[in-house]
Amino acid sequence: MKKTKGFTLAEILITLAIIGIVAAITLPSLLVNVNEKAWDAQKKALHARLAQAIGQMNTLGGYGTYTKGETDDETVDTAAESFILDALSKVYKINNVCGPDKLSSCGIPSKITTLDAVAEINFPTKMSELNEKLLNGKHTEGEEGGIVDTKAAAFETVNGESIAVFYNPLCSLDVAVAHYSQNKMCVNFIYDLNGKEGPNQVGKDVGFITAFYNKNPVVVAPLAYKSNAEDYAPAYSEEEGKVDSRSICASKNQNLRLPNRDEVAAMFINAPLINIDEGNCWSSTFTGLGQFGFSWYQNFTNGGYRSLAPNTNNSRTCCVYK
Repeated sequence: MKKTKGFTLAEILITLAIIGIVAAITLPSLLVNVNEKAWDAQKKALHARLAQAIGQMNTLGGYGTYTKGETDDETVDTAAESFILDALSKVYKINNVCGPDKLSSCGIPSKITTLDAVAEINFPTKMSELNEKLLNGKHTEGEEGGIVDTKAAAFETVNGESIAVFYNPLCSLDVAVAHYSQNKMCVNFIYDLNGKEGPNQVGKDVGFITAFYNKNPVVVAPLAYKSNAEDYAPAYSEEEGKVDSRSICASKNQNLRLPNRDEVAAMFINAPLINIDEGNCWSSTFTGLGQFGFSWYQNFTNGGYRSLAPNTNNSRTCCVYK
């Protein structure tokens, strides 16, 4: 009779132990990748739905009432809640609406982690907490519009997303001249794809969508990449081997690009979330011919001003994912 060789009990136990160790090392990263792919798909779907809904509105400005009093108790502020109830809910299916001071009832977390995972910040509850520089824009109605320190309201979607709404009733039309970005911002959404469940981090389950211009709105949802402070370059260069902002984004990651002028304006609106607070960021929106043309840039330092500058100027590169 031939003897059949097999594994000893010790060999089997050692093999199982090795498999367990490998699984413990690789499984968390696999789960993270699965979650991030699911979040990316959910973000794109949410952006598409909100953009479609806002495109059906006749106007984005003027909803609700904002009358500033001497104290918070005397201030009348129904702006964000009114925008949700009187405008958005007419074109977008909403499960639950939560007024100012009740954001947590709609699943809004009390704290979120910034894009670079460096800081945990309180979830903003009004415009000045979203970005205190927003109030540097003009505060009077007119061609350049204005912005007021309205409180946020929130709602839940039928898909389980929790969304805080920062609404500016004074937002105005688009103009092809230099102006404050925040005066053109009508509504800014900060979403959490899974409510109060973790990780509550910008770039993962938390992000923002911004609608600009009272008429013919533009809705953007830039997925920001945290650029380094030293990434200063011309907007565009035709010289061989010359580094410009476009090539910087491509060199970091083939899935990165420069944001357009409305996307980089949305990044300024939400600057504390992505931890960018200085410099002028180039956009990909330009006029003229090549390096002799002009590109739009967004000011992050002094309060939201955006304008055109020669492509040969050096400014900061702030990339987004394609």
